[in-house]
Amino acid sequence: MTADGIVGEFLALKAETDADLLAMQCGDFYEFFAEDAEFVGDELDLKVSEKSSHGSTYPMAGVPVDDLTPYLKALVERGYRVAVADQYETDDGHAREITRVVTPGTLLETTDPTARFLAAVVAVDGRYGLALADVTTGEFLVTTTDAAAEVRAELHRFDPAEVLPGPTVRDDDSLPNGVGTDAPVIEYDDAAFAPGRADRRLREHFGEGVLDSVGLTDRAGVAAAGAVLAYVDETGVGVLDALTRLGTYDTGDHLDLDATTQRNLELTETMHGEREGSLLATVDHTVTSAGGRRLREWLTRPRRDRDVIDRRLDSVAAFAEAALARDRVREVLDDAYDLERLAARATSGSADATDLLSIRDTLDTLPALADAVADSRLAESPLPGIVDRPDRETAASLRAELDAALAPDPPGTVTEGGLFRRGYDDELDDLIDRYEEARGWLDGLADREKARTGITHLQVDRNKTDGYYIQVGNSETDAVPEEYREIKTLKNSKRYTTDELAEREREVLRLEEARGDLEYELFGELRDRVAGHAELLQDVGRMLATVDALASLATHAASQDWTRPEVVEPGPLVVEAGRHPVVETTTDFVPNDLHLDSDRGFLLVTGPNMSGKSTYMRQAALIVLLAQAGSFVPARTATVGVVDGIYTRVGALDELAGGRSTFMVEMEELSNILHSATEESLVVLDEVGRGTATYDGISIAWATTEYIHNEVGCKCLFATHYHELTALADHLPRVENVHVAVAGDDDEDGDITFLRTVEEGPTDRSYGVHVAELAGVPAPVVDRSRDVLDRLREDRAIEARGAGTGDGGTTQAVFDLGSGDFRTDGTAAADDAATLDPTTETVLAELRETSVAETSPVDLMTRVREWQDRLDDGD
Repeated sequence: MTADGIVGEFLALKAETDADLLAMQCGDFYEFFAEDAEFVGDELDLKVSEKSSHGSTYPMAGVPVDDLTPYLKALVERGYRVAVADQYETDDGHAREITRVVTPGTLLETTDPTARFLAAVVAVDGRYGLALADVTTGEFLVTTTDAAAEVRAELHRFDPAEVLPGPTVRDDDSLPNGVGTDAPVIEYDDAAFAPGRADRRLREHFGEGVLDSVGLTDRAGVAAAGAVLAYVDETGVGVLDALTRLGTYDTGDHLDLDATTQRNLELTETMHGEREGSLLATVDHTVTSAGGRRLREWLTRPRRDRDVIDRRLDSVAAFAEAALARDRVREVLDDAYDLERLAARATSGSADATDLLSIRDTLDTLPALADAVADSRLAESPLPGIVDRPDRETAASLRAELDAALAPDPPGTVTEGGLFRRGYDDELDDLIDRYEEARGWLDGLADREKARTGITHLQVDRNKTDGYYIQVGNSETDAVPEEYREIKTLKNSKRYTTDELAEREREVLRLEEARGDLEYELFGELRDRVAGHAELLQDVGRMLATVDALASLATHAASQDWTRPEVVEPGPLVVEAGRHPVVETTTDFVPNDLHLDSDRGFLLVTGPNMSGKSTYMRQAALIVLLAQAGSFVPARTATVGVVDGIYTRVGALDELAGGRSTFMVEMEELSNILHSATEESLVVLDEVGRGTATYDGISIAWATTEYIHNEVGCKCLFATHYHELTALADHLPRVENVHVAVAGDDDEDGDITFLRTVEEGPTDRSYGVHVAELAGVPAPVVDRSRDVLDRLREDRAIEARGAGTGDGGTTQAVFDLGSGDFRTDGTAAADDAATLDPTTETVLAELRETSVAETSPVDLMTRVREWQDRLDDGD
């Protein structure tokens, strides 16, 4: 086939798939052509060559057939879908066809230690179904809900690598971008989401009674799960077999953390999308990738169940108090491999001998782990029960079988032989004996021929082209025996063969092929037996991950002097000397107390910008979250009443592409909180209403405070710069004021110090001008700000400097605090007042005597209405 023909075939195959890239086998290489070649050249630093044929030039980049997998991993882990076209022989030569499509959600051989979920979302009969499958571990979870917000929260929590939205979800306005996530979104076949077809597929794969046994009866959940199976089956060769266990979960079992809260609390990544600086990165001291995944799950899905929380806390406490035993356990875990992923590779048929040895070595850690727990203070904790959950007897039997079967250092492929120990199979041992005998004859041939012929420059070797040969230097070729047949002439030597050598070569090749075939067959049988223990391996893997995550939490607690919280249900939130778990690792932290209960459930937090209000409130939320995840907390003491959800509103960014301004985003987040929070929730509001006009903002913040206090009744921390709100503490029984203290006087120099300590009562101002000065705002702006601030405090008019003049001087335009307008008619406000009618003079006098700072918004608006009515009557 011509080069143009190859490119034409490539483009034709590419048109058959919706994959981003195509790797097409051409002999011993997988080639990328045209735009795909240029793309992978940039992404993978592959050499791109220019090939010419029949006047056409095109880019081409390739990788050897045996080296494709790491390049596929690199592309797919970056979010690209790659189709693979394999070459096969035909009567007319060879042909090619697409055999698989490797996608972010179906990549089995990943180098990423984090979970890689494939998600499907569907809406049926007014309910949402969400299915999540990690083919690398075999985990397959399904849940259903009535609320789009819960779907968004779960997608943010699981952070899928790929999402399949059902046909009824793609245009759902309540799920932005189809599913409310930044993951690659694939519009898969609508028919795969049909509940009836999905039901049949699930029963065929997992068994007839599985849906009833796991409680999956909701049509929406069935549709989502069936679509996942269909997609995995269509795109991945053998990957479907990795999904061995179906499970359902109820979002109500876990703490409700919407996507906004997960982002605001920076649980797994910072606001800038970086892992470093997140809560997970701070407390993660796990030594296994599975342990890291388990810890992430706990932090993003804290529990409500007191029994679960207390068992985790008991285990963390035992580890924290037994440092030597903890270190011994972590040393044992450090020798463990990722059994969940190895089990998936075995069931999919992709595990090699090294993978099976890793399974053997990991199972070998179980006795040492059990001894480390039993022979220490850990024995009195829940840890022995955790370690004993898997069937250790069966695990030991499987470990012994693998140890007896596999060679200590097997080859990298399963087709070349050398996989098994002697004594594993009699037929294989016989083949190996005959093969080694034949190889022994060949290995001694050179010495025998040198002795027989007297030729000194003689050697016996082998290559793919000539097979086995005898090579003699040119200086001695006259002495070769008659039975030597020349097969090749080189620059300094010649190569020969003999009838006996050819016969021995055929025997060696036949034995090599027979040995390879037999070992491959035996290995397949062994791998299948290992795959038959997939559930055992997953159980062991989950146990190891759990122990690792518990030890990690204890390691951090011991190093940072964290304390065990007293978790009660229901109950107050009382923290003595609490700290922010992340901030305390990077700075000298000032601890603060917190007290919220049924009588004191709503704290209005005031104080300057940059003083630590946000940190104080976030640390409260994180202490509750850590406690319900089963972790110790950064505090001297802590009593944590179980909450059903944490909701936060902290800052907002414009989403102009979606037609949503900062204030709209703020209001949508507030709306979600007010609709979702219950009496048992914790709400953290860091400013409300700041994105609109002052009176509008105060009104919204005021009404929000009343609604949360009167209607929701939850625990709430509300930071605000609207000091008018602090008056609510005198009228709403559960509302109290606290403020972040400042040292120094608000004098002309503006020298103040943020103390970072939270004290009772409201603050008197926000110190915004001081913060502007600290930020480096030019001195003229700062000085003018102080001047304007003084006039505002004294209810005096403010001149507009420099407007409409060429020299930057002051015009006769002033801002009248009474009217809220600039006056530019060239007369002073006092002159105007002298010509006013008596009613207006009276209103103006009352206005001048009214202190805006000391009058509540409600009273102020009442007076304004009265003044307007009197002025209208006087007109």
